[in-house]
Amino acid sequence: MSMIACVLLTLFGAAMVAAAGFPPDVTTALRSSKEIYVATRRADGSQSKVVPVWFMYDGDAIYFATGPESYKARRIRHGSPLFVWVGSANGPHFVGRATLEKDPELAARMAPAYSQKYWIAWLGLFRPNPERVRAGKTVIVKVVPGD
Repeated sequence: MSMIACVLLTLFGAAMVAAAGFPPDVTTALRSSKEIYVATRRADGSQSKVVPVWFMYDGDAIYFATGPESYKARRIRHGSPLFVWVGSANGPHFVGRATLEKDPELAARMAPAYSQKYWIAWLGLFRPNPERVRAGKTVIVKVVPGD
């Protein structure tokens, strides 16, 4: 392989890795923030109200729970991007691609992360519950960069 091909492959590979992840300022904020603020796109194209949500960040994606019939879930189901601000409604921002997950094991993985992050979740309140996911009363929203 020629030197130019090696350089191009290295640069292209680095660009693909950077494009696949969260922006650096978002990543830094996700590691220390308690809330993200999210909005969706309504059918008429306008942005919904920005609301705070608790979340889990695993380095690759953000996860949070919501009701399956919430406006967020309905709009995500219809292909809306998720507009995300980290830490505050004017914090670092990105547009994410959101999917609705119905895996009780994911909720089980989120529960201890919530308990570490939020004192009331440590008491057993307001954390993802695998049984609620299994019963269809809760869905998990998975968010990755890109729309």
